[in-house]
Amino acid sequence: MALLIILITCFMIILATSQPCQTPDDFVAATSPGHIIIGGLFAIHEKMLSSEDYPRRPQIQKCVGFEISVFLQTLAMIHSIEMINNSTLLSGVKLGYEIYDTCTEVTVAMAATLRFLSKFNCSKETVEFKCDYSSYMPRVKAVIGSGYSEITMAVSRMLNLQLMPQVGYESTAEILSDKIRFPSFLRTVPSDFHQIKAMAHLIQKCGWNWIGIITTDDDYGRLALNTFIIQAEANNVCIAFKEVLPAFLSDNTIEVKINQILEKIILEAQVNVIVVFLRQFHVFDLFNKAIEMNINKMWIASDNWSTATKITTIPNVKNIGKVVGFTFRRGNISSFHSFLQNLHLLPSDSNKLLHEYAMHLSACTYVKDTDLSQCIFNHSQRTLVYKANTAIERNFFMRNDFLRDYAEPGLIHSIQLAVFALGYAIRDLCQARDCQKPNAFQPWEQIRSKCSKECSPGQMKKTTRSQHICCYECENCPENHYSNQTDMPHCLLCNNETHWAPVRSTMCFEKEVEYLNWNDSLAILLLILSLLGIIFVLVVGIIFTRNLNTPVVKSSGGLRICYVILLCHFLNFASTSFFIGEPQDFTCKTRQTLFGVSFTLCISCILTKSLKILLAFSFDPKLQKFLKFLYKPILIIFTCTGIQVVICTLWLIFAAPTVEVNVSLPRVIIRECEEGSILAFGTMLGYIAILAFICFIFAFKGRKLPENYNEAKFITFGMLIYFIAWITFIPIYATTFGKYVPAVEIIVILISNYGILCCTFFPKCYVIICKQDINTKSAFLKMIYSYSSHSVSSIAVSHASLDSMNGNVTMTNLSSSGKSATWQKSKDLQAQAFAHTRRENTTSVSKTLPRKRISSI
Repeated sequence: MALLIILITCFMIILATSQPCQTPDDFVAATSPGHIIIGGLFAIHEKMLSSEDYPRRPQIQKCVGFEISVFLQTLAMIHSIEMINNSTLLSGVKLGYEIYDTCTEVTVAMAATLRFLSKFNCSKETVEFKCDYSSYMPRVKAVIGSGYSEITMAVSRMLNLQLMPQVGYESTAEILSDKIRFPSFLRTVPSDFHQIKAMAHLIQKCGWNWIGIITTDDDYGRLALNTFIIQAEANNVCIAFKEVLPAFLSDNTIEVKINQILEKIILEAQVNVIVVFLRQFHVFDLFNKAIEMNINKMWIASDNWSTATKITTIPNVKNIGKVVGFTFRRGNISSFHSFLQNLHLLPSDSNKLLHEYAMHLSACTYVKDTDLSQCIFNHSQRTLVYKANTAIERNFFMRNDFLRDYAEPGLIHSIQLAVFALGYAIRDLCQARDCQKPNAFQPWEQIRSKCSKECSPGQMKKTTRSQHICCYECENCPENHYSNQTDMPHCLLCNNETHWAPVRSTMCFEKEVEYLNWNDSLAILLLILSLLGIIFVLVVGIIFTRNLNTPVVKSSGGLRICYVILLCHFLNFASTSFFIGEPQDFTCKTRQTLFGVSFTLCISCILTKSLKILLAFSFDPKLQKFLKFLYKPILIIFTCTGIQVVICTLWLIFAAPTVEVNVSLPRVIIRECEEGSILAFGTMLGYIAILAFICFIFAFKGRKLPENYNEAKFITFGMLIYFIAWITFIPIYATTFGKYVPAVEIIVILISNYGILCCTFFPKCYVIICKQDINTKSAFLKMIYSYSSHSVSSIAVSHASLDSMNGNVTMTNLSSSGKSATWQKSKDLQAQAFAHTRRENTTSVSKTLPRKRISSI
């Protein structure tokens, strides 16, 4: 009797297993009601069970080969939907789901897609034919999946009919980016183009140029192979062999093909690197056989299997060699781990997958965690007797860590992103609609809806605190950055040396080369001032030439000294033109040396004039003796100027000024003269300052000499203007930046040049033109007489003081003799001036004698 019961039970189980699905509801793997239904497609089983080589009847068969990793992906979708339902994202609106097992078969996936497209709330579950599906209300609002690109392409072509959104979490085929062929397909992973490009770059960097490649015989494999060949050629990598495996395990030739490929690898002994674009179950079988045949290579893994835990469970997998893989971006899946810990609380009555997992788990109760996945897979190849719920619950508690270890973070995160992307799209649509009603919106409307608004060119995406990359804020590109496409993850940097970009720019602009141009308003003003100065110099020269023998001109040192000084002023004004215009090597070297030498010559001539004035009207014998020794005009001028010539020559030889392009400013390129050596530049200016200071001291000493013909106080003022200008110049020059740096030096040169020119020559020109009555020999001698009288009185007082102190009328010492001589000199000047004054007065009265010019003063 017991034997009969067992046989009947086994027969019923085998019968149930071999029967295809009887109703559409039998086809659903997991379901949950809601106001809005999201469809899911997952390859939970590896293949359909079939006793024949090819289908003979249009039936959906039972599926075998339970995959733990894909089972976890379905749980990730369920968990993400529950997270949305338990949050405030869709307030008052509940998301439901219908998940189907594609059994890694395109036909099964398309059968599930037909049900997705069937009319909502229709008992017949039919897909209506329409010319316009804009108002059509299908069973689900969107679809997540499938994992494999081959299946995704087939499903997408059907969903395109109603523009139903399909979000891929693992399908990476590059062709799916074509919005003309797949307008309603979206994905949360990058296309294979980026992965393949990285692979080829890695191979090239590692110096591998003789490799093999293995792919699957489907759209995904063929596209990956073609793209890789292009990238390999671009990186000078040669492909020794290209092998293709059947895409599905249901193909009976797959084992034979794996053996052929491994024999090929053994024959190609020089090939040590093999690129593998296969699915997990392909790699599992391939590696098992390769280990048996002692094949040890470097394997480049695609994202399909690079992080597959199943591969790590292969016995002696380390003997296969080394594996370098590419994977998806990972996120925080800690909440999913918590969900797995409470998996036993999830209702299993509407989740056949959970029920099946529990059955397989109870059959593998005493198997280690490392072998549990393979045990479940093996047992799923045949029918298992379902155990009591209490035993299943106990096994869930015992094996929670096993599921957590098998979860692939990249894929789990990708599924979470897919669900939340749909959640945010639905939120946007439901803001002005009652989404508790099933006809609130059509599926195609979600394609226009996003979690965040599209970032326009000139902006970049800035991810918010949410872990979902679909949700972001748009941030303007900063200065010198740009973006020329929508939704760019980051702004591109302009070449700071040649280009710039404003805030929120869509392109880089070429930097404008700037310098103090001839057309610049400030440059024009400075040139006008320089030309005006040159005119003043010429006018002064003409005035002095026409009044060559007058006392004023002669008291200025004669025409030669005046011409030299005027020539220096002319050169100083002319040197400013070398600071304007596009800097050239010649102008950079000329402008500073021309100014330095000419200004030094000018100061040297003024220095000799100061010494001459002080010598002519000094009555201190010690000072007079020193001044007579020091006063060598030509020697002073040549020596002082020669030192500056040496300084400038050494500067030009060892560190000459050069043209430099300054690119540190954000929007312009400054073409400027680099002085070459700050030390040499400072030495040149410092030397001029020393000469000017000496000149200032001598002029200051003679500031109280005869009024009308005394240059000393004007020279003092001129030197003061020079010092003020150049002391101000130093901090301004050090802090000014840009094309107006030369203008600062031009202004200082003009100020100092005008100051000395005006103080040296303008008072004399005024006397020559407006005060002709005092520009005579008699007036000059009268002035000397007046000054000498004052000086004699001062000396007499000094003598009287000495007489009273020493009690002697006659002073016999050398000092007294000197003073007496000085006194006598003063008396002689007085007598000469008095006699000439009387003579001039007599002539003036009689008006018979013409006025004569004096030839010497």
